[in-house]
Amino acid sequence: MKSVALIFPGQGAQKVGMGRDLYDNIPAAKGIFDKADEILGFPLSRTIFEGPEDQLMSTACCQPAIFTMSMAALEAFRWSDKFKNVSVKYTAGLSLGEYGALHAAGALSFEETLRLIQKRGAFMEEAAKIHPGKMAAVIGFDQAQLVTICQTAGCEIANFNSPDQIVITGHAAAVEKACQMVMAAGGKKVFPLDVSGAFHSSLMKPAADRFADALKNVNFTVTDIKVITNVNGRPEMTPDEIRGNLSKQICSSVQWVDSVGFIAAEGITDFVEIGPGRVLKGLIRKIDPAIQVHTVQSAEDLAALPF
Repeated sequence: MKSVALIFPGQGAQKVGMGRDLYDNIPAAKGIFDKADEILGFPLSRTIFEGPEDQLMSTACCQPAIFTMSMAALEAFRWSDKFKNVSVKYTAGLSLGEYGALHAAGALSFEETLRLIQKRGAFMEEAAKIHPGKMAAVIGFDQAQLVTICQTAGCEIANFNSPDQIVITGHAAAVEKACQMVMAAGGKKVFPLDVSGAFHSSLMKPAADRFADALKNVNFTVTDIKVITNVNGRPEMTPDEIRGNLSKQICSSVQWVDSVGFIAAEGITDFVEIGPGRVLKGLIRKIDPAIQVHTVQSAEDLAALPF
């Protein structure tokens, strides 16, 4: 039996039509979309499958949409014969994807996770209106030098996505200044991200504070499957630790490089990316080319799994 880690994508992976193939061909996946519509009280699946795109792209909508599609793909994987041949040892997710990792590990029910994500997305969207900002990806630039530039410009590091890709965040003027400084210092490429706010920055503190209150009455279950947290790239061990990390995560840097490195150091060589897109596969190729990343976002992907 192959030991694997399940990994889940974050905001930005969404696209209109994602998961329709699973909905049409795998009853277990259809059940997840239908359940999400029932829990939320509106047809989220219709927006996922048909758009309009601007509605799907909004933070308040895309976060529950990505989670729902990812969990439909997870149920399809669990339903398949391929799942009988693997042993899930770790789960992890990029930002929003950490919620998929928690549910997949058995730490939180689907309904509780979806309701939390709905609140998280709404709080973050409101915080972005109070404190507008932007994010940009920096490609092929020294990490330590970028940290210094961000401190000088007055912005922050949002994501350590790979050794070659770091995302910065903050007030628009500060991010733009940092981008100019990077290029002046010999940077290869910087580009703005199509997001509605300065996520994973101190500008999100109003959202983090409100979310901390929402987490107080949530019951998390400790499971044998270890969930790697974005905050420090290490396993979350207790319910209180999970609550604290999920609140901190909204403002703190996503330690994706360290998360992947920790799992790989534990001897896991096969990761399964579950959900829309193949962003994580591309990032992990830069982090550790020895890791095999398999994707599950369609019935065809399930059939192609080598397990």
